[in-house]
Amino acid sequence: MTTSYFDAPIAEFLTTPADAILGQLTQAHAHALEHLQRNAWLSEIDIFKQVLAGRTDGHLFLEFLIPRMGKRADAVLVLGDTVFVIELKVGAHDFDRGAIDQVHDYALDLKNFHLGSHDLPIVPILVATKATQDPGTLRWAADRVAEPVLVGSEGLAAALALGGAQERSTRPIDVATWGASGYRPTPTIIEAAEALYQTHSVDEIARSDAGAKNLQATATRIANIIEVSKSSGRKSICFMTGVPGAGKTLAGLNIAAKRATAHEDEHAVFLSGNGPLVDVLREALARDQVKREGVKKSDALRSVRRFVQNIHHFRDHYLGTPEVPFEKVVVFDEAQRAWDSNQASKFMETKRGQEGFNQSEPEFLISVMDRHPDWCTIVCLIGGGQEINTGEAGIAGWLGALQDRFTDWDIHASTLLDDPHYTVDASAAALLSDPSIQKHPDLHLSVSMRSFRAEQLSAFVGAVLDNEPEQARSILCELSERYPIWVTRDLGEAKAWLRETARGSERYGLVASSGAYRLKAEGLHVKAGADPTNWFLNDRIDVRSSYYLEDVATEFDIQGLELDWVGVCWDADLRYHAGDWHYHGFRGSSWHAVRAETRQLYLLNAYRVLLTRARQGMVIFIPRGDTSDHTRPPEFYDETYQFFTNCGVATSPPTSPGSITTLEPAGGVRDG
Repeated sequence: MTTSYFDAPIAEFLTTPADAILGQLTQAHAHALEHLQRNAWLSEIDIFKQVLAGRTDGHLFLEFLIPRMGKRADAVLVLGDTVFVIELKVGAHDFDRGAIDQVHDYALDLKNFHLGSHDLPIVPILVATKATQDPGTLRWAADRVAEPVLVGSEGLAAALALGGAQERSTRPIDVATWGASGYRPTPTIIEAAEALYQTHSVDEIARSDAGAKNLQATATRIANIIEVSKSSGRKSICFMTGVPGAGKTLAGLNIAAKRATAHEDEHAVFLSGNGPLVDVLREALARDQVKREGVKKSDALRSVRRFVQNIHHFRDHYLGTPEVPFEKVVVFDEAQRAWDSNQASKFMETKRGQEGFNQSEPEFLISVMDRHPDWCTIVCLIGGGQEINTGEAGIAGWLGALQDRFTDWDIHASTLLDDPHYTVDASAAALLSDPSIQKHPDLHLSVSMRSFRAEQLSAFVGAVLDNEPEQARSILCELSERYPIWVTRDLGEAKAWLRETARGSERYGLVASSGAYRLKAEGLHVKAGADPTNWFLNDRIDVRSSYYLEDVATEFDIQGLELDWVGVCWDADLRYHAGDWHYHGFRGSSWHAVRAETRQLYLLNAYRVLLTRARQGMVIFIPRGDTSDHTRPPEFYDETYQFFTNCGVATSPPTSPGSITTLEPAGGVRDG
């Protein structure tokens, strides 16, 4: 993977003719070179030659790859012990908000994911070449990433001098070691989908460290199973497991994207019953394609639908017809959430007019793929602790159908599939004892990649919801060093922290249980619902976006997706009392105890989903209640708050990586 199109010591850059540098940039550029890009490069080369004239130290990288974002920074300059990330807007007179966020994002990306940059000061600089702005004073965050410096081309030299003027004791950066240190990005699922859809490999956009290496091993295992099925004319099904945030959806998208690109005859597709996830991914991919290629939105959406589909639309297409499916490889996301026969029959009869339908959803979906006369492969992605809806078939729905009707299929399963977190009932455990099922350890993803700061987040959340405060406190001691978690009784304080903590385009938002009806008194209306595509994808100035902190997303809106910073809003539906969790539903004008174990599990899992959505940190808001309101007296909330403090959760805002340590303004008025 090429780190940059051009790199050289500054002394060598200054003696290399501009045409020779342009030639290297052009040769490395994989796409047709537009006239505007060529002129922009020549302008940038000229600016750097002027600004760096006379220097004998440092190293310059042009078109430096930022893998997680699938983009390239115009320049990365290593001077002394400081890394400068520079974006140039040739011909611009002012500073666009999007461009400011972009260069800030690049700097944060290096800080968080480039191993050699973890402990280094990083200064993002945005140059509008026609502007006349001076750099002012640097504002350093706690993690030593400066706020973006905004300058004209005449002010770039001063900005570099400012960044190098800090009194530090560290030695100059060894550029060779720094460059070879490794890049371990953890993209959001939206970023990953965009990169994979552009035919990037998963190796380019995902971590490659030992802790997450089984992502590649899992992909290789499934590819081998597909190839064996194809060559031997067999039908196969794979059950892949993973802890929350381990990259199951990323692995599934990678399988679909790779097979669709390298094996077009297979027509591989990613299917999910998670409507919000499908809608958000499709919209994100379509918007990205429109931006990159200038195609019509309708054409982009049509193309995207072949890659990501709603599983229910796939199912309905093959109802009442013997048509052989177009697809030879299908990936079913959250397969354990497919409907059992009762739920499927009820839906088919009332919504689709299919009287007498008596199959579970897994049985019907396997039967559709079984229509192939030769071979096919189904990949089932199985999450643990994700059941949040009634009528879900679980593992038993798939295994029972295979045992009863499709005995000639080859079954491959994760060695963790019989773990209680994945196999909820005894019938599924019994089915898994069948010796014909081939078990593979590399079909399990064991490390959370949702939060690059917090591999132990899922363990902490598990301890909290399992009512193990001592274990939660123990885990949090290590976790909180990299992943801030705190609890407050003040919603305004929680909102202010989210706004102040996020940098660049880092996304934040409020989430709550779908049963959190009495948060309405706090101005949070879960029944009003959030539009997931607008909530996840729109920018800060859109009132429908998560940034506005007005619309609150529930577990149904956000499952399978993530934000950088999250405010988890807690209600009395799940309350801690007398040493244990108690479960309630709100009906009419009062709370009622939930006694059914299945519904208790769904409620617990709803909060499990909410507590595992943040990549970088979260605040938990627990209302104070109101003595004059019988639906939310303080005692409904106080013990829950106390439980979190017993788990070691801080009660005041912790220092976040973005906390500003130097308060003088850095050149010019800032937007927002």
